[in-house]
Amino acid sequence: MAIPIPRGDRWTAADLDRMPEDGLRYEVLNGQLVVNAAPEPRHQWLIKWLERALDAALPSELVAMSGVGVLIGDDEPVPDLVVLAGPVPMDGRGIPVEQVELVVEVVSKSTTMQDRLVKPELYAAAGIPTYWRFEINPFKGQLPGEPLPVLLAFALGTDGIYEPTLRAAAGQTVTVHSPCEFAIDPATLMP
Repeated sequence: MAIPIPRGDRWTAADLDRMPEDGLRYEVLNGQLVVNAAPEPRHQWLIKWLERALDAALPSELVAMSGVGVLIGDDEPVPDLVVLAGPVPMDGRGIPVEQVELVVEVVSKSTTMQDRLVKPELYAAAGIPTYWRFEINPFKGQLPGEPLPVLLAFALGTDGIYEPTLRAAAGQTVTVHSPCEFAIDPATLMP
């Protein structure tokens, strides 16, 4: 099946309803259609264990979900995991950005640019309070001898730009304070 063309001069979240069910991951970033292959197993493994850990730590008014879109105007990025407040819109197109407290991206070789540059800018401009990025492959900026995975956590500053709040490598237990107090060692998320 061929990919349909957008209804206007930009792609919108509504256009995603017409995409084929072909195992690819479609999202709209800044009016552009982004297509990614299915993530590798270790990427999904980290998300699976992070979601379980968050489920055990989150207060009852917050919910962790993986693989759902976030509605930001006409855009619909699909973070690897979100933590949201309020009722889950079960039949909606995605999660309204106003409900999102945290977005998490696990950087894959095919999504490096989006996960490190494009998506954080979009999330910050939309007012999402917290952004976490996990590096699971060797990366520029990795410290000498720093074991993977590495968690880089950011909080939205008063200027609307994400500011780093912590960095934790595998084997290092740290406590994050947003969206809730949560102790994590990135090593526990990988086999």
